[in-house]
Amino acid sequence: MNFVLNTDASTLSPVALFLQADIVVKIVMVGLLAASVWTWGIIVGFALKIGRTRKRGERFERDFWKAEDIDAFHRIEGDSDLPIARVFSAGVAEWRRSTAGAAIDREGTRERLATAMGASVAGEVDKLADRLNILATVGSVAPFVGLFGTVWGIMRAFAGIAQQQSTSLAVVAPGIAEALFATAIGLFAAIPAVIAYNRFSHGINRIEARLHRFADGFHSTLSRQLEGPMGKKG
Repeated sequence: MNFVLNTDASTLSPVALFLQADIVVKIVMVGLLAASVWTWGIIVGFALKIGRTRKRGERFERDFWKAEDIDAFHRIEGDSDLPIARVFSAGVAEWRRSTAGAAIDREGTRERLATAMGASVAGEVDKLADRLNILATVGSVAPFVGLFGTVWGIMRAFAGIAQQQSTSLAVVAPGIAEALFATAIGLFAAIPAVIAYNRFSHGINRIEARLHRFADGFHSTLSRQLEGPMGKKG
């Protein structure tokens, strides 16, 4: 068997590998590159969004606990687009509805406050996690798509061996190289997506925990008011 390597290095460059690839492998490569660009766009946007939400949320919570008048604070900050502000507004809205009558049901009010703010927390977390499923999908599917391109390329390499009746690396190398290149692109798309998904999931979990702590604290504050003169209303 003759294993003579006479393939020029330039034919194994990424651009050359793409140009000489079969149409099926080209489609795989283009799809994976598009997924990688999309993934990085989501990563950058999500990183900015999570960082901005966390910093503004911390400032909102700090200002809230310093405020002496909840109604005045709500008039100023109630229309904010922050998740923590929406949880706060949900609590205020339920509080006003539950205490608007002549008689106040203390336990019923507490339960409704907990339910309203809990539902608001869940809704805000769902909004924050939107598009995270794209990262999970790319991270799990991209390697298999790249593997498909690899299998297809190796099949072409074996077909070339059969046609030329030669096992020379000059015959085998281009097909195998383009096949492995498809796998490399799949990993290039998948690895950042998986890392980002895990990091952002952790960040969202931290924000969710902060929202629950805020909701619990606000619930306690309103519950104490029910023990005062307002709770004896009617």
